[in-house]
Amino acid sequence: MLTQKQKTWLGAAALVLSSSLLTGAIMSDRISFATTATAADTSAMATVQAPSAVAAPAGLVDLTTAAERSVNSVVYIKVTQNAKRQTVTVRDPFEDFFGDFFGRGGGGTQRRQIQTPKKEAAGSGVIISSDGYIVTNNHVVENATTIEVVLNDRRSYEATLIGRDPQTDIALLKIDAEDLTAIPFGNSDNLKVGEWVMAIGNPFNLTSTVTSGIVSAKARNINILDHNAGAIESFIQTDAAVNPGNSGGALVNTDGQLVGINTAIASETGNFTGYAFAVPASIVQKVVSDLREYGSVQRALLGIRISDLTTEVAKENNLSEINGVYVESVNNGSAAEDAGIQKGDIIVAINGKKTNTASELQEAVSQFRPGNNATVTYIRDGVEHSAELTFKNRHNSTSLTTKPADMLGATFEELSKSDLNDLDLNYGVQVTDIQSGKMMNAGIRKGFIITTINNTPIKTVDDIAKIINNAKGGVFIEGIYRNGRPAYYAFGMK
Repeated sequence: MLTQKQKTWLGAAALVLSSSLLTGAIMSDRISFATTATAADTSAMATVQAPSAVAAPAGLVDLTTAAERSVNSVVYIKVTQNAKRQTVTVRDPFEDFFGDFFGRGGGGTQRRQIQTPKKEAAGSGVIISSDGYIVTNNHVVENATTIEVVLNDRRSYEATLIGRDPQTDIALLKIDAEDLTAIPFGNSDNLKVGEWVMAIGNPFNLTSTVTSGIVSAKARNINILDHNAGAIESFIQTDAAVNPGNSGGALVNTDGQLVGINTAIASETGNFTGYAFAVPASIVQKVVSDLREYGSVQRALLGIRISDLTTEVAKENNLSEINGVYVESVNNGSAAEDAGIQKGDIIVAINGKKTNTASELQEAVSQFRPGNNATVTYIRDGVEHSAELTFKNRHNSTSLTTKPADMLGATFEELSKSDLNDLDLNYGVQVTDIQSGKMMNAGIRKGFIITTINNTPIKTVDDIAKIINNAKGGVFIEGIYRNGRPAYYAFGMK
C-alpha cells in the first residue's frame, strides 16, 4: 500500500524569480506536485513496427538500440502562465475587534484584487506522428498561456494545445513541423511483470535522460487523480528511475516502442525512491485519437458502481478464485442494465480480456467509445454468462460529442437532468475546461453554464458549434454560475 507515502506528480513546474527556474515542490496533505519550479486518429500516428532489439552477449539485455531509436522522439516542454489579477475574499481584521460597528456590512470579510505572478513550468513529451503531434501529461500543460517544445536537436517550436483529459492525465499538443522522428506505439497489454523498460525524459532540466528498470506491477490504482470527476487509473508501475521533469516522457520497451507515459512517483522526499507510474499505451492511444478527432474524449460507460472482489463475496458465489469485479449497483437506463447485468454479478472479462480488478475493468472499458459493442462475461450464482452490450455516455446516450470552433479555447458538457433540476434550469451547457481563446479573453471561467448564445437557447454542445461556426460579427453569451450568479459576456468573431 502507498497510504504512508506522498504521491507526487512529475511535472517540472516552477515559480519564476528574476527570470530563473527554481527547484522545488508544491506540497499538500494529499499530493505533492514535484516540480523543477512551482506555480505554474491513430491512423496518422506512428504505426511502423520497430525491429526487435539486438541481444547482448552472455544473455544480458541490450538497451542501447532501443534507446537510440527512442531518444529523438522525446521532447522538452516549457510552459508559461501569465500574471493575472483575481478577486479573493479575506478576513476583515476590524470586524474581529469592533464587529460591524462601522456599518460596512461585509460579514467579517472583504474582497480584494490581487496580482498572481508570472509562472513557468517544464516537463517532457513524446512525438507520436511525423507531422508534429506530441503527447504529454495534462498536469504539465494545464492552465498554460504559452507552450514551447524543444526537440532533442535543440530546435524550438510554439505548440498548440489540441486537447486535455484530466481523467487520465493525458494532453495532446501540435507543432508546425514535418519529418519528425515519431516513436511507434507498443502493446502495453502484452507487457509482463519483470520485463525490462526504459524511462526517457528531462528530469531536473537534464534533457534526454535515459534510465532503465523492470515492470514491477500493472493496473495500479494509487488514487492520485480526481475520482470524483471519474478518473481512470490503471498505471504501469516500474522501478526505472523517474524524477521531477520526467512527467509526460516515454516509457519504452526493449524494442523501442512506446508502452506508457511517465506520470507520477510515490515518494517521501519528492524525488525518486523506487516507485514510478506510467499511463499505459492502451489508454493513451484511445485518448489522443479522440482528442484529435473530436477535441474531447468520447468516454464509454457501463453505468455501474464496482469494487474489487473480496473473499466473502467469492465464497457466497461459490468461486474457487478471487478474480473479477463485483457489481455494487446498476444505473437505470445504462448499458449494463440494457445487457441484463444485475447487482451482485461479478464481471470477469470484456471481449475476452480478463478483468480481475476494478482498475483492469476501467482500462478495458476506456478503449471503447459510446455506440461501440462488446461482449461482457460475468458470473451470477456461480454460473458464467455472456452478454452483448452497447456502451453509452454519461447521459445514457450512444451519441458522440462534437467540438465547437477551436477559437473558443474551451470544452463543454451537457448538464444532466438532476443538475438542471438543482439549478432550476430547463437547459444549459457547462464549460468544463478553458484555455487561451476568446472565452477566456472575455472573462468566462470554468464552471460557467451557457443558457443562450445570441438569444438562442443552448441545450446541447452541438448547439454551440452550430451558432459559433455560423456567427458573423459579435457573439453575446448569457448564463449562470453554480452559485446562482448570472453573467453576460460578449466577444467578436474577427
